[in-house]
Amino acid sequence: MRIGILGSGLMGGKLGTLFARAGHHVVFSYARSERKLKRLAREAQPNARAGTPAEAARDADAVSLAVHWSRVDDVLKQAGNLSGKVIVSCSLPMNSDDTGLVVAHTSSGAEALAKKVRRARIVAAFGTVPSEVLFGVYGARRKTRRPSLVYCGDDPGAKDVAARLIRDVGFDPVDAGPLRMARYAGKTADWMEQVSDEQYRA
Repeated sequence: MRIGILGSGLMGGKLGTLFARAGHHVVFSYARSERKLKRLAREAQPNARAGTPAEAARDADAVSLAVHWSRVDDVLKQAGNLSGKVIVSCSLPMNSDDTGLVVAHTSSGAEALAKKVRRARIVAAFGTVPSEVLFGVYGARRKTRRPSLVYCGDDPGAKDVAARLIRDVGFDPVDAGPLRMARYAGKTADWMEQVSDEQYRA
């Protein structure tokens, strides 16, 4: 599968690296420096390269959106036309200083994203786990019992893609239902207080 990474901070960088190690072809994009993108691609070789958001999205079978909510509009603009694309988003709709949600209760970041790119196929996944656990989960992926990871979306085909990526990283995918379930998907108050833009900072 060809996967474009929009946002190469801790979450995007680690997810992209694991996708590449699982055999997918990955394009890292949207970092503070081209040097970082090239380093990520080099470390994730041989199935990865650095590029622009537009290059990452253009031929992708799936796009991983992993930027701080304050950067979503900018990265979407740089990515260009995402019509028909599967977008697997882990971006939580936090305010600029990460003290609270800017979208909550009656909607979710994933639903707001779906309104921004109406013809894309949105799945919310990976937003309920911190980046620190990803490599450990991948390393233990051959164990009989895997940790569960919820995902939700409205497009069955897009959800199939997301479930495959979840398995490839080492989790057991749990279908939580339609996209509106992203409002509730495992975001405990204690964890949300610890969410930081460090997860997405490139």
